[in-house]
Parts: sequence; C-alpha cells; structure tokens
Amino acid sequence: MMRFNRTLLAAALMCGSFFARAQMMPLTQQQDRWKITPEGGIEWVVDGRLPHNDHIEMGGEKVALWMRYGVDSNYRPVLSRTLVFPSSRLLPVQTIAHMMYNVEDNDLPRIYINNRMLRSGVYNAAVVPDLPEKVIRITHKGIMEIESMVGKDGIRLKRIYFPSVDKPMAIEKMVFINEGKQAAKIEMEYLHRESRPAAERTTGGPHHFIVSTIGDGLKTVQPGDSVVFAISYEATKGSAQPLAINVDQEEQMRRNRVNQIISELVLETPDRLLNTAFAFAKIRATESIYNTKGGYMHGPGGLRYYAAIWANDQAEYVNPFFAFLGDDIGNRSAMNAFRLFARYINPEYQPIPSSIIAEGDATWHGAKDRGDMAMIAYGAGRYALANGNADSARVLWPLIEWCLEYLKRQLNDQGVVKSNSDELEGRFPAGKANLNTSSLYYDALRSAVMLGRELHIPLAQLKIYESQATALRSNIELYFGATVEGYKTYRYYEGNDTLRAWITTPLVMDIFDRKEGTIEALFSPRLWTADGLATLAGDKTFWDRSTLYGLRGAFAAGATGKAFPFLEYFSRRRLLGEHVPYAVEAYPEGNQRHLAAESGLYCRIYTEGMFGMRPTGFNSFDIRPRIPAGWDRMALRNVHAFGHVFDLEITRLSGERLAIMVKQGNAVKQYTIKDGATQEVKL
Repeated sequence: MMRFNRTLLAAALMCGSFFARAQMMPLTQQQDRWKITPEGGIEWVVDGRLPHNDHIEMGGEKVALWMRYGVDSNYRPVLSRTLVFPSSRLLPVQTIAHMMYNVEDNDLPRIYINNRMLRSGVYNAAVVPDLPEKVIRITHKGIMEIESMVGKDGIRLKRIYFPSVDKPMAIEKMVFINEGKQAAKIEMEYLHRESRPAAERTTGGPHHFIVSTIGDGLKTVQPGDSVVFAISYEATKGSAQPLAINVDQEEQMRRNRVNQIISELVLETPDRLLNTAFAFAKIRATESIYNTKGGYMHGPGGLRYYAAIWANDQAEYVNPFFAFLGDDIGNRSAMNAFRLFARYINPEYQPIPSSIIAEGDATWHGAKDRGDMAMIAYGAGRYALANGNADSARVLWPLIEWCLEYLKRQLNDQGVVKSNSDELEGRFPAGKANLNTSSLYYDALRSAVMLGRELHIPLAQLKIYESQATALRSNIELYFGATVEGYKTYRYYEGNDTLRAWITTPLVMDIFDRKEGTIEALFSPRLWTADGLATLAGDKTFWDRSTLYGLRGAFAAGATGKAFPFLEYFSRRRLLGEHVPYAVEAYPEGNQRHLAAESGLYCRIYTEGMFGMRPTGFNSFDIRPRIPAGWDRMALRNVHAFGHVFDLEITRLSGERLAIMVKQGNAVKQYTIKDGATQEVKL
C-alpha cells in the first residue's frame, strides 16, 4: 500500500470507505527519481539506478524542441535532439508535413579540453582516449539543464536546452566552469551546416535547416572563471539570412515566458507536490502555441500535431482552461481556434471537420463525425462564459448555435446523439451513439442557456434549449444507464458490457444520478492501473485524458476522500517518477508523448473539480469547493476570468462549514457555506 502522510490518511479515513472496500484499487508506493527544488523546479540527482532514459518536449511560437535524454551505466549523458518547425510546411499537405530534423552527438562540432576530446567515445576511442564525463544532476522548469563533471581537472559543464520564445530556433548552451587549480584550454570547433528539402516538396519555401556554432574557438579559462559556447538549430525561408543570436537574451526571454505562465492562476494548497504539478502543467499547456500564418494555433505536439487544431484537444480540453489562466496568447489561440471551426458551418448541416491543419489551409476528417460538434459547442460555451467578454461571446454564438442545431438533427429514436466514432477514432468500439458525445451535448445546452441570457437571445429560443437539456438528461439515463460488471454505472454504447474509462463524463457535466457506482468502478482494479484509468477494463491501453476527466469528475461528485489519494498518486508518478514532468497522451500508442492539452485537463481537476467553479455568466460562477479533510485552506490566486482578476480562498471552519473569500484588489466578498454546498458568486 501507499505510505500515506497523516494529512492524507486523515482525509481518506474521514471520507468513509476508501480503505474499507476491498474492491478499490491499492496504490503502490513509488520510489521517486526526481525531487522538487526550492526554486519550484524538479531535479534528478544522479544516484545510481542506471541506465535511465526519458524524453521531454518544449515549445515556442515557431519551434518545438523534443529532447531524448538519459544517463548510461557509466554516468555519461545520452542525448538526441529533434527540432520541429510548424510553419515550414512540406508537400503533400497533411497533418505531419512540417520540417523536422534529428540531431545526434555525432552531428555536432568536436569539443576539446586541454587537447582531449569531450566526445571521443563517439568518434574513435581507440585512437583518442575517452575524456570521462559524469552526469551529476538534471533539472526541469521550462528549460532543461544537465550538469556534469568532465575529466579529473575540476571542469564542470552545464548544458542548457530551450526553444526561442518567438523565433524558429532552439539553442543548446554549454557553460564550462573551471573549478580546478590550473588554467584550462577549451575549444569548440566551428560548424555551419545547412540542409534543404527539394523546392518541389515545400510550400512557402524554399526551407532551410541550419546548425551553427556560436562563440566557437579556443579559449583559456582561468580557475574560478567560465566560458560559454552554444549551438543554434534554426529554420529560415526563402532568401532570409540566419539570425544574429544573443544566447543570453534568448535564454532570459524563455525564462521570463515560463515565469509569466507560472505567475498566472497560482494554486496554493498545503501540498507542495500538487502545487508544483499544477505549475508545470500550466507551462506545457501554454507553451505549445504556434504563431502561424493562420494565427495563433495551440498544438498538441508529440512530433506530429502542429500548426493544427482539433475539436477535442483545443475546443474541448484546453480552451476552457485558458479562460481562467488569463494568458494573452492562450486566449488569442482559443478565439482563433473557434473562428477557424466557424468557417465550416454550412446551411446543409454537414459536419465541421475534426481537425484543421496546415496553418489553417486544409482539414482532416478521417474519422468522420467523432462527436466533434458536441466538443466544439461544449468548449465554446464554457470558454465564452468564463472569458467574460461580451464581444468575443457574440463572435462565438453563431458557432454554438449551429453546433446545437446539428446535434439536435443527430438524435436517434431514443433521443441520444448519433456519431460515427468518438475521440479515440475507432481504436476502441463506440457504437452508433456513445455516452461521451451526448454528455458533452447536454452541458453545451446548459451553457448556451446561460450565455444566451447574457447576449439577450430571445427567451423562446433559450427555453427550447432548456427543454432539450432536460429531455437529453433523461434519455442519457434511459439509454446508457446500466449495471456493468456489477457496478451501477453506464454502458458506453448499446451492447457494451465491459467497463470503459469514459463512464466518467457525466460526472464532469454535473450528472450525478449514478455517481456512487461510477466512482467505485473508476477506482476499482478493473479500470485503475499503475498509470491511471485503462481505456477498456482488462486492456493495457491508457489515455491520460480519461484519467484527468475521472479525477475531475470524482471531485465534482463530492468523492473527495476517494479521489484525493489517487490525485496525489497520479501527480507524483507524472511529476517525480520515471517519465516526467507532465501528463501524457497514451500508451502503448505514442510512447507517452507529453501532448499539451492533457496538461490543461490536469489544471481543470482543480479549477472545476476541487474548487468546483462552474461558469454561469460573464461575471458570475457557481462554486462548490471540495477541500480535502486534512486541509485547513486552499486558494487560487491571480485568476483571470469573468472579466476580472481576483483571488479565491477557501478556509475550513468548525462545524462542517467553509468560508469563501473573493478578493479583487481592496474589495473582498465573503461567504459561509456548509461543506458540499454550492454558492453563487457575482463579481
């Protein structure tokens, strides 16, 4: 069993049957590889358990840097770099047609320290003896740093990897520090290498990929002093010349951007692990926004998904999160995504494509209607309300209205929504009508009623939406409600008799009719695995997105005592375990890529699950806090939502009461509610 601290144990015991039910999934204890630093990053102090390898992705507006890194059994670094340039498009037009290059150590300029080659093992160790290098530590906080000791003369090496904030370029910076007693001669050879796809295979080209050294040459480094070398990985178009690069300035811009993201929507709880995981999730969710000719486009990443948007990843998952974060680029990407989808509304009510690709120039609709209109209507409604901007909402309203009409036309004889597949695109059975699509449609109708009131839409139209939502909720129960594998929960589609992870979706939409059986099923050994929810009970495949929905839904349903240990376990595994530091896409598909929208879903566990914030108007929301029993307080600071900037504090009082405090500058609103109750807040 997991080793609980006193706070966690108290929370679980006070909330009932978590330990009492034998069918609940036991949580194994993790031996953390990483730890949280005082600066809020994470570090791995290399202490054995070798070899170890991992990968991480970092993004800027014009580039993505995917680093495969590790330490071998001799403590030497193992490094491979992949550069993606989303706006350098190739032919034929397809989602993955972006310029991408791998760079290995063999491709880099040679480095000598006192006439011995640093990378000699890469070239010919029999001719040039190895200059031993021992990795000491690796750190992450939006920038990756690897620290080593080289040779026996006191040379410390810091490798620093980061993408440019706004240029099609990534940088590998190397700082050699002489901690020895004698001067050291350190040289990096000059390198300038260019690759260029054939002009016939490019669009908007010609495209160039350039690897070049910065500050190369031979330097004498005195004891206590240091020298900096760098390598740039850059893309250019046409006759454009390579940029004149100021390495320190680029690094500072990246650090400033990361700190800016961290400073927005700050989670404060007694649990440092959760606070840090939340901060890291904000980085990944927000850095992966690309400035394309079609405007800012949030991209999942993973070496495949750039300069393109999806109805699930962007419209449904991450855009509603941006409405709370307050990041300007995040909000611009959200509005742009909805505008791009709106280009495809049509009087014949043919479905909007699942994905708009190639900087907005083309589409992908290979899985046909996956419930995309429900995803778009749900995300656009939630975003418009929480964003709190009437002008933006008016832009989105025709898209929402069209999607709701499309969905109404897709109702089957039992009153639930037909779709060709779901967001897993046929990887697992979804029948002709699935639980996820109808649940999203239900919440979209509810948001449309609230949004329509703010926009002064005719009352008769809003009453129709209300009636449709009421009928749909009943039909969801009648059509999907079932006992599956002994749990009173939902079948995912007609004929489904095996538990599925997406039975969690109704909980997120405030449908709690079957919450007890659903939560028991989610945290049972049939669905919960070492990496979260299995997509299908008994199968090894998992997708973090359903786990993130499941944790959010469990908090929303009031199962705080059951959900909290699983949230702590999941967060520790993703932040401090073997593959860090973000939520992942899936396994075995994709090898647990750090797709960006999943990190937005992680943050929504807190904003909408633990804090229970449900947008109801441009300046109003319902709040239903789910504070763990062992905590006396929790807060969200610097919230940018509902047209305001405010802090939200929850404090536990005596007698099962909670105090809610909303601070806007010097203005303070206070509420006292019973634990588990809902409070309306107007700003």
